[in-house]
Amino acid sequence: MWNKHIFFAFVIFIFSLTACSGSKEEKPVKTFTFYSSDLTQYLPFSDLTAQELTKKSGVFLETLYSQSPDEISVMMANDSYPDLIYVKGELSRLIEAGAVIPLDDLIEKYGENMKKLYGDQLVKLKYSLDDPHIYSMGTFEIKNKVIEIAGNIQLQHAVLKELGYPRINNLTDLENALIAYKSKYPVLYGHETIGFSLLCDDWFWYLGLSNPGGYLIGRPDDGQWFVDQDTKKVLYKFLNPEMPAFYRWLNRIYHEGLLDIESFTQKEDVYQAKLKGGYVLSTSYPHWGLQDARSFLAGNNMESRTFAYLPVTAGPQYKDQSLKDYGFSGGWGIAISKSCKDPVEAFKFLDFMCSEEAQIIINWGIKDVTYTLDAYGKRISIDNPPENNGVGVWVYPFPQAGRGALDSNGDFIMMNSDRQVKKSYLPVERATLRAYGAEMWSDLFPSPEELGVSQHGQVWQYNLSSESQEIVSKIDNFVKKSLINMILGSEGDFDASWKEMVSGINKMGIESVTNELNNLISQKMTLWGN
Repeated sequence: MWNKHIFFAFVIFIFSLTACSGSKEEKPVKTFTFYSSDLTQYLPFSDLTAQELTKKSGVFLETLYSQSPDEISVMMANDSYPDLIYVKGELSRLIEAGAVIPLDDLIEKYGENMKKLYGDQLVKLKYSLDDPHIYSMGTFEIKNKVIEIAGNIQLQHAVLKELGYPRINNLTDLENALIAYKSKYPVLYGHETIGFSLLCDDWFWYLGLSNPGGYLIGRPDDGQWFVDQDTKKVLYKFLNPEMPAFYRWLNRIYHEGLLDIESFTQKEDVYQAKLKGGYVLSTSYPHWGLQDARSFLAGNNMESRTFAYLPVTAGPQYKDQSLKDYGFSGGWGIAISKSCKDPVEAFKFLDFMCSEEAQIIINWGIKDVTYTLDAYGKRISIDNPPENNGVGVWVYPFPQAGRGALDSNGDFIMMNSDRQVKKSYLPVERATLRAYGAEMWSDLFPSPEELGVSQHGQVWQYNLSSESQEIVSKIDNFVKKSLINMILGSEGDFDASWKEMVSGINKMGIESVTNELNNLISQKMTLWGN
């Protein structure tokens, strides 16, 4: 994994540190290898934020990325691991193999910042009742507050304005809006107007095809699962009798010529190019995945082709769950491997990343370089900060205080507070919000108080056994192919095809995975004191 490009980048970086120090004695810089399964290319730890983190902690990260479809199996076969390792839901494989170390003693001796950051949520990092050790530094927000939101469905501002800002409450409303606008503007910017486009390639199908089906029937985000809020029992979501709603609708609009015929074959770059082209009227995708297109369109005088974020459901009996408070789930996190030659110093670095100082650095950068203070002593971003500043780059997958967390001065630790979000709105976004009597997109959605707090966290963050992961992977692949065939098939065959898919799911071992998840939820309720 170590190559000459990384080596030279590291040498140059270290040289720059020592050259700038002059005669002043500097703390020796210690290097740790850091693997993230989310990285697909080398990410140098050399931007301004990373340099500040190294200056404060004395640690430089040599980042590693996946160079094999199953990098974890390669590591396990060689019995050699990076110092720090983030593998999302596959951490259980490493724990089962004894490849990562328990952190309990290190937390007790050196985890002052970690204990302060997590507080009474620290217990949620325990692995299980049978093995109550803490193996990873949790990744997700501890004090979450949903501020930036994309809802279930996104629709161009141009469409809403043209139609007089109608209420788009359900799929029928959306369909009627797409028909009306596309019939009037069959071509946009030299392309045939696309009513609705999805991204379903590779793992993106979870975002573009799987998740919306549950969201539209008022289910919170538990990945591929539904959890009964009273009994805490789990159901693979495609076994729920209400799930066909979204896919039946996709089948219908496909035959009406509204659905992008490349939705199930296009790669991410093609999908993003279409959004940037301004001729895709509507889509369903997470907020973070729409930002490149938003920036491009706004920078090319095409603001009206950016998207409004709407609380669309399959019917009035459902509530959009976009503002659901999931609490802190523990779940995924960064672990220290058994191959790490200095686990104490590695842990001290992770503990530093939990400190208020580090949390401000990773979220805001450097004072008077990327942010300054207003008249009230609150942080505000500097316009036109230096390039390669690294602000936000090192937030994930490290510990995160969360959007609801305040620092010792009462200021938000994360950048995207209400005031920052409002400041970032485009004029066309403000116009659409005014038309609906709102100041923020979140004003259009059911409130967190109305939706309640999840007692079990989010199931997609649970660490399933290797055997269950394999079963779920096979079932998911089967479901993806089945859904696509149903959507592209005859409307008259839809119900029979759905029943056939359900039968197939039940024959593939879903019951054993469901039992494991039911047990995990029960364990978590006990561990967490719920």
